[in-house]
Amino acid sequence: LTLSQKWYFEAKDLDLSVVGRSFMITGANRGIGRAAALAIAKKGGTVHMVCRDRDRAEEARAAIVHESGNTEVFVHVVDLSQTGRVWQFAQDFVKQHSSLSVLINNAGCMLHQRELNAEGLEKNFATNTLGVYVLTQSLIPLLQKSRDPRVITVSSGAMLVQRLQSDDLQSQKGPFDGTVGRFLPTCPWPGPAVLPRTSRAS
Repeated sequence: LTLSQKWYFEAKDLDLSVVGRSFMITGANRGIGRAAALAIAKKGGTVHMVCRDRDRAEEARAAIVHESGNTEVFVHVVDLSQTGRVWQFAQDFVKQHSSLSVLINNAGCMLHQRELNAEGLEKNFATNTLGVYVLTQSLIPLLQKSRDPRVITVSSGAMLVQRLQSDDLQSQKGPFDGTVGRFLPTCPWPGPAVLPRTSRAS
């Protein structure tokens, strides 16, 4: 939420049922993804957890089912850094399911050493950018079958201190450490600013 938006947040807006709606959440075994999965399960939604590690995913699923009482929670093991596998997973999911209400792109990584995936792509880029794009684009036809579909992408404030190096998307030029700290001295960002107050949408 921006500073202007949080002034209008009302807890009662979350007091609803999502029974009959399905949600796919990447990186759903911990952090924001797990919290979202639990909240949705408690509201009666069907949850598809997309995770890289099966053991941790199954452990998280068991805890979510136990706490929510909702057994409609499913684990899908996918490494989002492997673009071809992401595409294949999405194609299979579309064939096996009649609809998808919401896609939450939550998973991300920040490797400190430059690594390439099996396709020769730098893993941070493959996971955080290309994997998200491939998954989203592949699932749009299925999402469009649902009433009021949504795609939610979780990001971070790092975008405010990092220029997009459009001529070096694979991070082949210069030193690589996977963090934004080395870019701060030349960062054009002037610092946080309070946004003007706006009216809440009806």
